Amino acid sequence: MRVLADRLRTLGVPVDTSTRRRAEYSYDASNYRVPPSAVVFPRSVDDVVAVVTVCSDTGIPLVSRGGGTSMAGNAVGPGVIVDFSRHMNRILDIDETAGVADVEPGVVLATLTRVAEDASSGRTTFAPDPSSKNRATVGGALGNDACGNHSVRYGRMSDHVHEIDLVTADGFRLTAAQQGLRATDPDDAAAAARAQQLDAELTALAGEHLFEFRTELGRIQRQVSGYHLDHLLPEKRFDVARALVGSEGTCAVIVGARVELVPRPSSALLVCLGYDDVVDAARDIGTILEFSPAAVEGVDAAIVETMRLRRGENSVLGLPVGNAWLYVDLDGDDLDSVAAAADALLDKLRRNGRLVDGRLAADTTERASLWRVREDGAGLSSRLASGGESWPGWEDSAVAPENLADYLQDFRALLDRHGLQGVMYGHFGAGCMHIRITYDLRTEEGRQVFREFTHEAARLVVRHGGSLSGEHGDGRARSELLPVMYSARMMSAFRAFRTIWDPQGILNPGSLTDPARIDDDLALADVPERTWRTHYDLHPIEAVRPDGARPQHTPAPWVHAVQGCIGVGRCRADSGGVMCPSYRATRDEKDSTRGRARVLQEMVRGARTIEQGWKSEEVREALDLCLSCKACSTDCPAGVDMATYKSEFFSHYYDGTRRPVSHYSLGWLPRWLRLTGLAAPLVNAVLRTSLAKRAAALGGISPDRVFPPFASRRAWKKAVRDALRGRSGSTPVVLFVDTFTRGLRPEVAGAAARVLASADQQVMSCSADACCGLTWISTGQLDTAKKKLSHAARTLDDGTDRPIVVVEPSCAAALRKDLPELVPTEAARRVAARVHSFASYLDTMVRNGWTPAPAQPLPNEIVLQTHCHEYSVFGAGIHRRILTAAGVDDVRDAVGCCGVAGNFGFEKQHHDISMKVAETSLAPALRAADDDSAVVTDGFSCAMQVAQIDVSAPGQHLAELLDPGPRMSMNNTISEEESA
Repeated sequence: MRVLADRLRTLGVPVDTSTRRRAEYSYDASNYRVPPSAVVFPRSVDDVVAVVTVCSDTGIPLVSRGGGTSMAGNAVGPGVIVDFSRHMNRILDIDETAGVADVEPGVVLATLTRVAEDASSGRTTFAPDPSSKNRATVGGALGNDACGNHSVRYGRMSDHVHEIDLVTADGFRLTAAQQGLRATDPDDAAAAARAQQLDAELTALAGEHLFEFRTELGRIQRQVSGYHLDHLLPEKRFDVARALVGSEGTCAVIVGARVELVPRPSSALLVCLGYDDVVDAARDIGTILEFSPAAVEGVDAAIVETMRLRRGENSVLGLPVGNAWLYVDLDGDDLDSVAAAADALLDKLRRNGRLVDGRLAADTTERASLWRVREDGAGLSSRLASGGESWPGWEDSAVAPENLADYLQDFRALLDRHGLQGVMYGHFGAGCMHIRITYDLRTEEGRQVFREFTHEAARLVVRHGGSLSGEHGDGRARSELLPVMYSARMMSAFRAFRTIWDPQGILNPGSLTDPARIDDDLALADVPERTWRTHYDLHPIEAVRPDGARPQHTPAPWVHAVQGCIGVGRCRADSGGVMCPSYRATRDEKDSTRGRARVLQEMVRGARTIEQGWKSEEVREALDLCLSCKACSTDCPAGVDMATYKSEFFSHYYDGTRRPVSHYSLGWLPRWLRLTGLAAPLVNAVLRTSLAKRAAALGGISPDRVFPPFASRRAWKKAVRDALRGRSGSTPVVLFVDTFTRGLRPEVAGAAARVLASADQQVMSCSADACCGLTWISTGQLDTAKKKLSHAARTLDDGTDRPIVVVEPSCAAALRKDLPELVPTEAARRVAARVHSFASYLDTMVRNGWTPAPAQPLPNEIVLQTHCHEYSVFGAGIHRRILTAAGVDDVRDAVGCCGVAGNFGFEKQHHDISMKVAETSLAPALRAADDDSAVVTDGFSCAMQVAQIDVSAPGQHLAELLDPGPRMSMNNTISEEESA
């Protein structure tokens, strides 16, 4: 390995052999863990040739990797991992006339689709759309023959391949086309000779196995298992390109492709159908297919319940009555005819007698909500609302659509015999089911059940004429089972095909031929039993069966928490949601939520990997660029909360060790604000001198940051008192004015009080010295944080159920979420249940009929920067509803983290990353805004970043924007309470 690394570095190829990097790439989205020896990030085809050549010379295995979202274990392996997603991710050409896109293997599928549609003004698109399309790459989709939601209409990835550029295991650059192979460079005589040799050997192989290729392959739409050797048949024109699709990187390394584009229908409607169960839904597939749908997707109740638990009731909109649902996408060139087809479909399904309820999802928000439930199915089903866990392994079987109902009925009986439960979702219209199962992979007994059940499941799907894999490939999960599905002669042909391409067997060993056992290399096996003391209460919900038995072994809470990441990789997406801001800035796996979680998972494995546990420098490095934005706790389908894990780890890492100075300057900010409040004019005068920047640098604060003026300690009280003079209301509410608002923008407290009073709220301000402990939480000073939160709980637990409205959203989030997790008392839970952010409370009032009445006319356009903590704890879309109710026509949401995130963006070492994060959403939104637009930034951090980017567009708190002003006349009493 040292020889390989030295040779690659000599050639200028980026190679990383660090323990942390190897930990990040030891996993994909499957059940497996195989640590590599090195990770390479090629920048060009020449880099790839160099890597392949050195691997061939040394006999070291090589595994190609795109987004790393494989559920079959075909993106992990020993030796060298070659990650194409980081650099080789360009779209080289879009030829609308020819209907072809020329791309590098690391291009994300959704990016290709978007660019293709933009280039053709919406006339053409790239069709394959697996649920992981916003992070899965073209190379990965070619590797496992990905399909997607619209495969009923558009088929598999192999149906959209024109040519594939390859580097062979012996280092030649070839192009696989629809009628054989050629040298990619026409002047490369040696490559041309190798292409002729391969053509001859493949032709001979097809001639020897004509019967098997014609009778055992291509029998159903989703037959992905094995190699697709039927494309070598004469009647299929010896299409080597399509024969290589689905070969899982075992034959050659893909370095480019020409893929075909398809016309894009101009009109579409989503029909949502509710059934009692998935078997009833499957029995109606034949009727639905009569209407030529583009997609027929399904989910069961377990996924929907988990979505609502994790993201709130409003996260699932528009579902009809039922316990299982189908989404039917109908499209065409004329909306009226599509609508008529939808009505006819609903009428016919009602006559069938199985449909419980059905409706058209015409609203775009509803459609987006419904599709997100389906697309996040893998993550949502991993840790269910009912408790317990489910895992892949048999998540990808497929049968002919007409056999689906009978197959599912028999499959459920098989689950019952083994005492397992299956969470079902997937491509009903193509007969492909994604079923995650409640295996207990942590115990020897559970792993034996997993093995026995999977072998029986393989025999069952074959009896129904189906395929072990319908989309994800075989990999480590199913390759051992291929002899159940195929004859001995076919298996011999598979081995011969692979050997023709890779005689040494260095490419992705363990997949398809000569596989390991399906229960080897399981990630949950052999994790040491150890008690990890934590400050946070991380105990999971425990599932208990009706007979009282607990179906799964649950490890220590810290271990269970960090193992929540299953690798689906939504944190690597560049659109949709907020996570992961640092990854969007750096495009480095180590800065993704998944990368950090994988390093933490290696940490709990103990001495064989990351040895130092809580004192691990590798883990500290992995967590360094986590902004603690908490977006992952909502956006991650598996509910990974990296901000909590970072805080917990830092509390132990720095225990007994000197902390960074910024942990004292910024982490103790509430203490310093109490002092500055005593001498605010003097402090502000000092801030205007050059001394301030030098002092900031000594305190670990970036000298490039603009400091806000400090307020006197009485300014916020006066602002609230003046706001409430002459006003009262009938609904009591506690206004919690947090430390940031008190010390840095007291005027917001007054505006918030006026807005609440204008809505008939009897405002009582909490002037007691209570603090949410946020700055201590974010820097991992949890002993102090718990003391602050305990005091806050005692102060605010006043024996009433009055809402507590918190001005600063990050403080509101800390009181709602961190308080009961760090202080697990009844008082803390009572207080947390009463806490609202200012915006979330106004949203409730708007829903109850209140209309904001600001004193000043609102601009037609508003740029909205929602604080990440507001987004993650109180939900998305809150501000938009309020502003719409106030009459704002154009709300432009700068979806994403501002980049400051409390102390992070003020720290010297993080300033540059902070500004890069801002460039992913906030800065472009500010540049695109009209001159007379307003910028709403409820979070103090966000307001500071806006000021840093554009001093001409200061951020305003929502309360300031909606401030009804002193002109408002109400009753003549002041309602102010000096304690909670």
